[in-house]
Amino acid sequence: MIKTHFSHVRHWVFDLDHTLYPPAANLFGQIETKMTHYVMDVLGVDAAEADQLRASYWRQYGTTLAGLMREHHIDPDPYLIAVHDISMAPLDPAPDLATQIAALPGHKIVYTNGSAPYARRVLEARGLSGLFDDVFGVEHANYHPKPERAAFDMVFARAGVDPARAAMFEDDPRNLAAPHDLGMRTVHVADTAAPAPHIHYHTDDLTGFLAQLTA
Repeated sequence: MIKTHFSHVRHWVFDLDHTLYPPAANLFGQIETKMTHYVMDVLGVDAAEADQLRASYWRQYGTTLAGLMREHHIDPDPYLIAVHDISMAPLDPAPDLATQIAALPGHKIVYTNGSAPYARRVLEARGLSGLFDDVFGVEHANYHPKPERAAFDMVFARAGVDPARAAMFEDDPRNLAAPHDLGMRTVHVADTAAPAPHIHYHTDDLTGFLAQLTA
């Protein structure tokens, strides 16, 4: 049974985007538009070049922000405020997911490459506020993004996460490599599986997966 493979877990780490809400909500469509406009304004490039830079920095550095900081030395805080100024209207409450998260034993956190204020808005819209012991954004890792090992080390140290007794739920397979190396159970949450040695489990139904752990 899957449940036995998580019986030791007392630290539960959840990514936010496309993990605690479905990709169909398309919040990232809004965010990517904001990112492109921000790159246009800051670098003085046209929309096509800004969009290309946005995507290439995400692939190379883990986040567009990391690329902009590395290549152009931008101030991260105004960027995080601007790109996360989006509507939460596409999100629906998730009472069944809330029930399963509440039933998990131990310490529960959200860790996102977005900002913590943005994450709290998403949690509120999903009816998940108050279920987590803390919420961590990229700012809590000194703006180092997942999948960098240093980012995980900083956030887990701040959160008091014991990787030997922890599990990570995440939609981006890249971001599960470091948790696996640290000794965590890793769960890939996505519509399509991405088999890899650092992924223990895949699910396209987070609520149903957690129900197996809390039954």
